Amino acid sequence: MTVQLTPYLAFRDQTREAFDFYASVFGGSPTFSTYGEFGVGTPDEADKVMHGQLQTPSGLLLMGADRPDSVPLEDASSVSLSLFGGPDDADELTGWFEALAEGGTVHEALAQAPWGDSFGMVDDRYGQHWMVNIGGAAA
Repeated sequence: MTVQLTPYLAFRDQTREAFDFYASVFGGSPTFSTYGEFGVGTPDEADKVMHGQLQTPSGLLLMGADRPDSVPLEDASSVSLSLFGGPDDADELTGWFEALAEGGTVHEALAQAPWGDSFGMVDDRYGQHWMVNIGGAAA
């Protein structure tokens, strides 16, 4: 197996809902394991997602979980999820940006950036921060 780095997103109790949304944006079918399936956590946490995973047709891999009630959930993070590609990926990346923006907050519209690429930033409806860069493609 080759070592990989993938985002592991944290939620209080919205992992299932968020990953269903991400599947509607990126494709694929999420899988979930609960705390109850492994006999861990409190009885109130039995249905929370201990591990969620989404492998997309484009090769993206997202993982995440509902934090146990005893573990703090940060209000903000300095980590951004970055989606990037070239001109041949422009339609796919633009579609993803628009879908992530539905119910979210666009901080910078997807448009031509000073460095010549198209670039935009959005917080999705679950508070995850995304940056989209389309290399060499003017918006």
